[in-house]
Amino acid sequence: MAELPESRINERNITSEMRESFLDYAMSVIVSRALPDVRDGLKPVHRRILYGVNEQGMTPDKPYKKSARIVGDVMGKYHPHGDSSIYEAMVRMAQDFSYRYPLIDGQGNFGSMDGDGAAAMRYTEARMTKITLEMLKDLNKDTIDFIDNYDGNEREPSVLPSRFPNLLVNGASGIAVGMATNIPPHNLTEVINGVLSLSHNPDITIAELMEDIQGPDFPTAGLILGKSGIRRAYETGRGSVQMRARAEIEERGGGRQRIIVTEIPYQVNKARMIEKIAELARDKKIEGITDLRDETSLRTGVRVVIDIRKDANASVVLNNLYKQTPLQTSFGVNMIALVKGRPKLINLKEALVEYLEHQKIVVRRRTIYNLKKAQDRAHILEGLRIALDNIDEIIRVIRDSDTDKVAMASLQEDFKLSERQAQAILDMRLRRLTGLERGKIEEEYNNLIEYIKELEAILADEEKLLQIVRDELMDVRERFGDDRLTEIQLGGLDNIEDEDLIPEEQIVITLSHNNYIKRLPVSTYRAQHRGGRGVQGMNTLEEDFVSQLVTLSTHDNVLFFTNKGRVYKLKGYEVPELSRQSKGIPVVNAIELDSDEVISTMIAVKDLESEEDYLIFATLKGRVKRSALSNFAHINRNGKIAISFKNDDELIAVRLTDGQHDILIGTSHASLIRFPEDSLRPLGRTAAGVKGITLREGDKVVGLDVTQSDSDDEILVVTENGYGKRTPVNDYRLSNRGGKGIKTATITERNGNIVCITSVNGQEDLMVVTNSGVIIRIDIQDISQNGRAAQGVRLIKLNDDQFVSTVAKVSEEDKAAEEAEDLETDNEALEIAQTEQLTQEESVNETVIEDDVPGNAIHTEDDADEDGRQEVRQDFMDRVNEDIDHADDEEE
Repeated sequence: MAELPESRINERNITSEMRESFLDYAMSVIVSRALPDVRDGLKPVHRRILYGVNEQGMTPDKPYKKSARIVGDVMGKYHPHGDSSIYEAMVRMAQDFSYRYPLIDGQGNFGSMDGDGAAAMRYTEARMTKITLEMLKDLNKDTIDFIDNYDGNEREPSVLPSRFPNLLVNGASGIAVGMATNIPPHNLTEVINGVLSLSHNPDITIAELMEDIQGPDFPTAGLILGKSGIRRAYETGRGSVQMRARAEIEERGGGRQRIIVTEIPYQVNKARMIEKIAELARDKKIEGITDLRDETSLRTGVRVVIDIRKDANASVVLNNLYKQTPLQTSFGVNMIALVKGRPKLINLKEALVEYLEHQKIVVRRRTIYNLKKAQDRAHILEGLRIALDNIDEIIRVIRDSDTDKVAMASLQEDFKLSERQAQAILDMRLRRLTGLERGKIEEEYNNLIEYIKELEAILADEEKLLQIVRDELMDVRERFGDDRLTEIQLGGLDNIEDEDLIPEEQIVITLSHNNYIKRLPVSTYRAQHRGGRGVQGMNTLEEDFVSQLVTLSTHDNVLFFTNKGRVYKLKGYEVPELSRQSKGIPVVNAIELDSDEVISTMIAVKDLESEEDYLIFATLKGRVKRSALSNFAHINRNGKIAISFKNDDELIAVRLTDGQHDILIGTSHASLIRFPEDSLRPLGRTAAGVKGITLREGDKVVGLDVTQSDSDDEILVVTENGYGKRTPVNDYRLSNRGGKGIKTATITERNGNIVCITSVNGQEDLMVVTNSGVIIRIDIQDISQNGRAAQGVRLIKLNDDQFVSTVAKVSEEDKAAEEAEDLETDNEALEIAQTEQLTQEESVNETVIEDDVPGNAIHTEDDADEDGRQEVRQDFMDRVNEDIDHADDEEE
């Protein structure tokens, strides 16, 4: 084989050759294939399709033409990368579930939400939509640059004028080499408002822009959970937007329920979503689904029906569907676009700035183009005016000339005309010599002179040019703007907001027996006198009632401890604020509880990082544990283990302490033990604890609290039949941990078992909640102080089917905040007045029978007795209680 001439051999290092070749390929893919231009929001293939459709005259007022014709023309002239890539791009521009504002008007099968592909291009037809005309407007007025096509035989636009911000309005997605972009669609009205705000204030912040642009607006509608992900994406260019389907729970006959899904998250395949739900129901991973149907149609729109078993909770099922199926998913925002031909990660403001600059260039170039055209026409009209003023001489010169060239030269020389003016005179028809035509020429010339002055003024004044941009954007907004499709849910459980944007106020969080949670301003409930009937705190479901209630700030943390020994965390503002009569939302929508897990205690904590605070745990069987609060600083959404159990036990209550308190543990049969906190050594987060109290047969722990050793605190005891009392804490002697405790009340049929044992300092208000949802607020000072063995006085009048379900304290700080806010409405004032009037009428004849004196001694007294009678009775009871305590101590 003959050797090649040395001049044709080029030695190259293979590493360098591979690196350079790959970089060339990568840049080609990035710039020429995969990434959109920040100015018009289009990739080259989309831009070429729209330009090709425009070249073929497929405007919205013309008949549809075959898609194959469009694809063939675009592939042959501009995009030599195969017909499938062109047709797929065109199909997506025609899908109203892919583009917020479709740019192609398709006729035929262009695919569906179920993932069905479009029909072959030979079967479908297409043309422009009306809004597409705004993308191509003024294309022929030198507003943008044209470049050679791939073979140099055609010219194509490097960018479209794009009279609306298409990059944000319709979004974009693409995968290049080493980078990708994923920009969500937005509402046209909101984005144009954002551009207008930017044009008026170049120093506008992203937070201020978000007042106009609330967030993505998906063509499939649905819900967006919160703005934290949106804000992060707008500020940095990257973020995650939580999307959720719109689903409603409907009641059916026979006490059954069903879930109706009417909107699904963006880019979710509906058929696969339904298959996933069916698979989870079949494998028993989601319990309670009996039937699943897709009733979607052109008439009803999206409609997926999920029937729920009669004994299942539809809210729980829906929450599990959100967790395990595409009914809830996220959109990963990655705002990478070509800026001046180079890929760049941009934030919201940068995208709008680049678009606004593009529009200013487009308007400026169009103005220059129009000015040149107007000046050229004015120049011709000036020549025609000269000809009309000298028409006889002009005719003589033309008649005496042998050829056109001689005539043109003579006209230019004799009348000082340009070549173009002379040619226009030679081309002028004889009818232009009439007086009417002369008037038209003069009018046109004068109008052109005014028009030229306007165009020159625009080019000389940046503000006038900017105002034209604003006017044209507002015109597009008026003609094509619409309302949002996607709802952004604010203040919900899945919304984690910047605390600086949330006002700090005192709130009440309630949790019902059937696990419905909500928050209310603390001033919702106003203080009433002891013995009143209370204010309706919520409309409960059948057999539901309020079980727990805490007061805190919106910025505080709420720790949720469950009977299974797990702990979950929420911020106060993460719990949705609902009306006083609302039942709330299912707590399983807030925290990921297991099916057999219920909340045993809610605790409000300001600083979880504190090294000086501890949590005290008490279980149903009398075990107790002390653990540092800092062990619970970092809690995931799925919770953490807070305490382990021995045997068949469960967590009853948890209290916050600073490590210098005495611990009080009370039982339903009225035993109470008090021992110092330092007798418990701190244990780890998952420890099981040690014995706190020895229980008698049939007894169980119902209360846990902490108090200072030398304080003037009192022990408040409330029974299930609505009776209560205060006893000085010093009446309960300190003992060793693990004892049986001493008596704290006398249990009778009248007052019932103990439901609450807690410490008070006399400055609080007491909220007593019944099983029917009635809440009464009482000043602690209105509750009588009695000895340890007393039964107490009536706190709330109960019907035969009512009992006290829970009791909560409102601290002095909360009361002060409430008085400052003064949020009571006229309706509430009227309700309180009516309640107090009813209380006064009923208290006249009220008699309380107390049979807690040995020997069946019965004392009858009115709740409104004077202080003197109460003191005499109290002295007598104290002497009796001392005898009982002495007997109890000897027995122990």
